[in-house]
Amino acid sequence: MNPALPVPARVDASAKLVLITLIGEAMDAGFTRDWACEVLKLQPRRFLRWRHKISSVGLVDRRPGAVMNAITPTEIAAILDAFEVFGDKDFSHRRLAHRGSYENLFWVSPSTVGRVLTDHDLAFHHPPRPAKSQRRPFPGWASYVPNSIWIHDSTHFPRAGVSTLIIEDLVSRKWIADVTSVEETHTQVEVAFEAALWEEGLYQDALTRAHLLGLSRPQSNGEDALTPLLLAVSDNGPQMRSLNTRAFMAMYAIAQHFGRPATPTDQAWIESLNGTIKTEWPHLMLITDPAELRAELAIVRQEYNHERLHSAIGYVTPNDEHTGQGHQIRQARRTGLQEAKKTRLAYHQEQRHNQQKQQTPDVV
Repeated sequence: MNPALPVPARVDASAKLVLITLIGEAMDAGFTRDWACEVLKLQPRRFLRWRHKISSVGLVDRRPGAVMNAITPTEIAAILDAFEVFGDKDFSHRRLAHRGSYENLFWVSPSTVGRVLTDHDLAFHHPPRPAKSQRRPFPGWASYVPNSIWIHDSTHFPRAGVSTLIIEDLVSRKWIADVTSVEETHTQVEVAFEAALWEEGLYQDALTRAHLLGLSRPQSNGEDALTPLLLAVSDNGPQMRSLNTRAFMAMYAIAQHFGRPATPTDQAWIESLNGTIKTEWPHLMLITDPAELRAELAIVRQEYNHERLHSAIGYVTPNDEHTGQGHQIRQARRTGLQEAKKTRLAYHQEQRHNQQKQQTPDVV
């Protein structure tokens, strides 16, 4: 043993006897037991236990016996039988452990089930994961300019008991229109898109384009000579895919584009807008009156479009980007940064020149 280190957890009988003797001699010399134990780095309770064992069972450690709570062979067999029956459905030792008690077969911990299966070289075979799919690209005619691609989705306000369908321009990030209602049907989609078309001055153009699309004939490649007015991007909600919604979109020359099922990242633009609303204006989640919520949403929409600088479009407002002023504002910032750099360089060069001039003595 190293005297500079604590006494190990396991020591032989001779080492125990030496420690007991040293502590006894120290106590006979007038030192306390705790002081002697501290010097030898031995816990006092271990000393007392060893001294008691000298006269009873001896200082030699007995070999460890069987675990009194070890599972029985009957339980092991029940676990193995359950694996054969339910292993293709549960896929987990945790679930199989709960399956045992659920089916009144055995009562053991999940770690015990895992240990039994490992001892018998048994492993779960998980079903293969589905192959990763790629997001379907937007049609080629959908140009990346404002009022070409709109994305829409519903967000819920539980305190008020309503949901709000929001339409956002995917390019400029402008919050175009919204409808707050207790229902989520094709009616809310139609009302929101009609309001958005009026808001952007596209209502008559949509009707005209739809009429021309109905009269146009396909080209030799099977495509129409005219393209839809807008592309509406959404998830696979029933109100988005309903026949009424499809008919409404066709009536206004709006093509639909759906993301992959259970893949909200395909609608990341509108998901980001919904999250931003609830994060930066948290009082909306506390409103209980639907009418008050509609009024607050109108105020938030004004702030979002005209005051809040959006990081995804170069820190300009969505309205700036929507009206085509975003590029000028970003260019003005770049120009301003360059001019400020030149100004600072000229300032510091002048300061250094003045310091050198003051430190240089005048020549007579």
